Amino acid sequence: MKKIGVLVVDDSAFMRKLITDFLSQHPEIVVVGTARNGEEAVKKLKDLNPDVMTLDVEMPGLTGLEVLKIVMAEQPVPVIMLSSTTNQGAENTLQAIQYGAVDFIAKPSGSISMDLYKIKEELTAKVISASKANIKRIGLTVNKKVSPLKPAVKPVKKELSPAHESLGLNSKKLICIGTSTGGPRALQEVLTKLPGNLPVPVLVVQHMPAGFTKSLASRLDSLSSIHVKEAEDGEILQKGTAYIAPGGFHMLVKPMGTAITVRLETSEPRNGHRPSVDVLFESVSQFNHFSCIAVVMTGMGSDGAMGLEKLKSSGRAKAIAESEQTSVVFGMPKAAIATGKVDEIKEVQQIAEAIMAYI
Repeated sequence: MKKIGVLVVDDSAFMRKLITDFLSQHPEIVVVGTARNGEEAVKKLKDLNPDVMTLDVEMPGLTGLEVLKIVMAEQPVPVIMLSSTTNQGAENTLQAIQYGAVDFIAKPSGSISMDLYKIKEELTAKVISASKANIKRIGLTVNKKVSPLKPAVKPVKKELSPAHESLGLNSKKLICIGTSTGGPRALQEVLTKLPGNLPVPVLVVQHMPAGFTKSLASRLDSLSSIHVKEAEDGEILQKGTAYIAPGGFHMLVKPMGTAITVRLETSEPRNGHRPSVDVLFESVSQFNHFSCIAVVMTGMGSDGAMGLEKLKSSGRAKAIAESEQTSVVFGMPKAAIATGKVDEIKEVQQIAEAIMAYI
C-alpha cells in the first residue's frame, strides 16, 4: 500500500523533529522532507510532490499564509496549518482556511510547544484525512472572484418585532447544523444565503478547539444577514440568530419557562469531539414541542449519524446531507446517509434553499 507522503514546514528545528517523529510512527505515513522557511517549502513542494503538507502559520520571511497562497495557485495539495491559540493565531488560521487549507491543529502551548505530544493522535488522524480531501473542491471555492472575507457593505439585518424574537416552546422549527473538516467554508456558503428575517434559530456544531469558534462566529456574522454568534450558557434562543457551539463545550437545548435556552457542558467528548453533533441532535430529539431541520456537512468521521437516527425516530425531523461532490471530506455526510434517515442529498450551494423549503 502506498504511504502518505508528508512535507513538514516549520521554522523551529525542534518542532520539525517532533512532528516528523510523531508522523513517522504511523505505518501509513512517511515524511518525505522538511522545510525551515517558506521559500524552502515552495521549492521542496515542487521537488518532492508530497500528498500532504503541514505548515506553520507564523514564520519569519515568507509567512505560512503567503506560502499557502502560492501552493494553492501553483501546485494545490492538502495543507494542515499549525497555529497558536492566541487571538491573532485564530484570525490567521481562519484566513488560512479561506485561502485553501484543509484543516488546522492548535499548538498546545505556543509556537514552540514542548507538549506537542498532546495532539499527536489528532495530527496523525488529520494528515490521513487530509490525504483524502477533495482538493479540487477547495480550489473552486478559493478561486471565487468575490472576496469571502471583508464585504464592502455588511448585509442589512431585518429586525423582527421584539415581542416575537424569542423561540418559545410553542414555536415550530429549529435548524441544527453539524460539520467538521472543511466546515468553515461550507458554513459560509449556507449561512450567508439565509434571509435576515429567518423565523427560526440555528444551532451549529463545528469541530474546533477553544479559542477559534468566537473568531469564526464574528467572521460569519460580518458576512451574513442573520446574526451569528458564539453560544453562551443560559441564553434564550432567538429567531434569525445562529449559535455556534464554543470549542471545548457540548451544546444542548433546555426549556426555561416558555422559552428555550442554550446549555453548555463539559461532559466527556463524544466520537473524540467536544462539541459533538451527536450530543446536540440527541438533546433536540428529546423535545416534543418543535420539529428540526438537521443538516450534516463535510467532515471526517461519523459524528452526527447516531444523533440523526434519534432525531428521525421522533418523527419531527427532516434531514439534509451534503453531497460527495462538494464535501471536502465525505465522512460525516456519508455516515449520515448510511443510516437511511437522510431526506435529501444536496450540493453545498443548494443547502440553504433546501432548508428554506422546509420552513
